[in-house]
Parts: sequence; structure tokens; C-alpha cells
Amino acid sequence: MTYSVIGRDPVTGELGVGVASCVLAVGRAVPWAKAGVGVVVTQSQTRRGYGPHALAGLEAGVPARQVLSTLLSRDAGASGRQVAILAADGSVAVHTGENCLATSGDRYGDGWSVQGNVLRSPDVLDAMADAYLRHPLPLAERLLTALEAGEAAGGDQRGRQSAALLVVGGRRIAEPWDAVAVDLRVDHATEPLVQLRQLLSLQRAYEDGDSVALADLAPDSTRAVHAALAAARRGDLAGARAAVAELRRNPEWEEWLRSGAVAGRFPHLTQLLD
Repeated sequence: MTYSVIGRDPVTGELGVGVASCVLAVGRAVPWAKAGVGVVVTQSQTRRGYGPHALAGLEAGVPARQVLSTLLSRDAGASGRQVAILAADGSVAVHTGENCLATSGDRYGDGWSVQGNVLRSPDVLDAMADAYLRHPLPLAERLLTALEAGEAAGGDQRGRQSAALLVVGGRRIAEPWDAVAVDLRVDHATEPLVQLRQLLSLQRAYEDGDSVALADLAPDSTRAVHAALAAARRGDLAGARAAVAELRRNPEWEEWLRSGAVAGRFPHLTQLLD
């Protein structure tokens, strides 16, 4: 009842998973990832334990195929599961049980796989694989592009409701939660992939300090700040300073603006505060 894509960026080593489905909050159960270890999807008759147990096996140095084989051998319901595991070295192991609801299947290669069930047609998988392989984008964008291609080819035959995108770093670190590069979810929406694309664009705007984009995309409460920064970027320093001065009339805004400037959250803001 879901389609997903997992992949490894061969340059950065980042590991990620994208998933879409006609179920509520697919991101809470299907995608799992740990920096420098691997990513896992557990879908169809989802058993969440596949996620943490598979990651634990990979972290212990067990090959992906052996990890999957062991988990399936211990599961009486394995014939109804669909599971994909990608290790940090790019090795992949995929299982689509014979009792997964039609249409179901998978495609995979070195460092990637796509899988789905209750699909409109097998074309969904082919479209996802083709899009993933043809577009050498940053990993998050590449995964999302594959999901969008799957949706364009028919997606989940029941419709759409939720989607998620999870990307982690390629190196093991002591505190792996600090290496989560992207963790975005749309739990209930008419067009979840459209919203997921908007969220990713918003994250990139924050990362890049794109004040022009943020003047349109950021929450209403902070748009004035980004609009002022956008004015400064285009050379309208007088207009930018006037806008910031108006915000600073509120003492709480003054403190927030200065802390943001010091922390580097708002590039070029310091010159407007002086």
C-alpha cells in the first residue's frame, strides 16, 4: 500500500529514503535510518521492528543480505512483508513477499532500490528507477524526484495521503542524531508530494540564507525579517533599515534579532542592526 526509494550518494556517502502512500503518517513507521550505518524501509504489512533490528545488524557488521535473511527467518508473516535494506557501503537487500497485495515488486542496483505494493501498475517502479538513475541531484532531491516520477506513473492505486523524506550522513559518529540532514513528513494531505517538495524547498532556503524565497515561504511572523534582508541584498539599505527599526520597537524582537545575527541564522542582519 506504499511505494518507496532508498539510495546512497556515491560522492558524499549520504544515505536516504523517500516514501509515499495512501495511509496516514507513513513517515512514522516505514522509513528508518542511522548515519554511517544504513537505511531501511518496512512496508506492505508493516512490521516496525525490521527497522531498528536491521540497523543494529548492519552496525554490528553483518552484511545486508544476511541481516534481511535472518529477520525473515524469524517472522511468521514474512510472506506479507516488503522490506529493503541499504548498507553504508552501498550493498542492497530487498524482499517482496509472495502475499503482498498486487501490484507489488521491486527494482534495485548498486546503492539504490525502489519498491512498492498496491501500485497502479509495474510502470510505477520502472519510472521511479529511471528517474533516480537519470537525475544526479543532491540525494534528498533525487529521492523526491523518484517519488514524483512514481506518482506521475500512477502511484498507489488507492490514491495518496502522506509522504516522508529522511536523509542521514554517511559517516558513523558518536551522536548519530546530529547527522540527520533531512527529516520531513507530510502526514495527511490531498497532494502530499507537492507539500513535501515545498518543505524541502523551504529547508534549502533556510540553509542557503535565501531571504528572497523566505520572504514568501517563511511563517508570517518572520517574513518581515526576511523581506528586510531581501531588500538589503538588492541594495535598498534604507528600506531594509526602516523595516528592521520598526521590528525593533518591540523589545522581544530586538533580543531575538540580535541573537539570530550573532548565531549566524540571518546573514547580513548585523549591518542593519548597527
